[in-house]
Amino acid sequence: MPNKVEEFNAYRAKMNDKLLAENNKLIKRIFNLDTNAFMEGALDVKTKELLGLVASAVLRCDDCVKYHLESCKKAGANKEEVMETLGIATLVGGTIVIPHLRRAYEYWEDLEES
Repeated sequence: MPNKVEEFNAYRAKMNDKLLAENNKLIKRIFNLDTNAFMEGALDVKTKELLGLVASAVLRCDDCVKYHLESCKKAGANKEEVMETLGIATLVGGTIVIPHLRRAYEYWEDLEES
């Protein structure tokens, strides 16, 4: 069975490379803005990634949720912090977020195993 985390990261990297190779100034600036927004600042990286996770879940972007789950883990977030964050996202987003909550939980388990 393929590793879901590795599969997601490989696809994301491949497609980001293709998009950035197009040399579209607007796309490059958006990627740069995103990178810089999640750097250490008045808020630490872990807090920013948890905020990104809430926004991604509320907006129902599974790829974004996966990205921020992985970034949260790298920033030192634990399962309890992630679950509390996803609880807030579900409260704010409503029951329509529950399918994304399920997939987020499953992906977090995959991250813990890898």
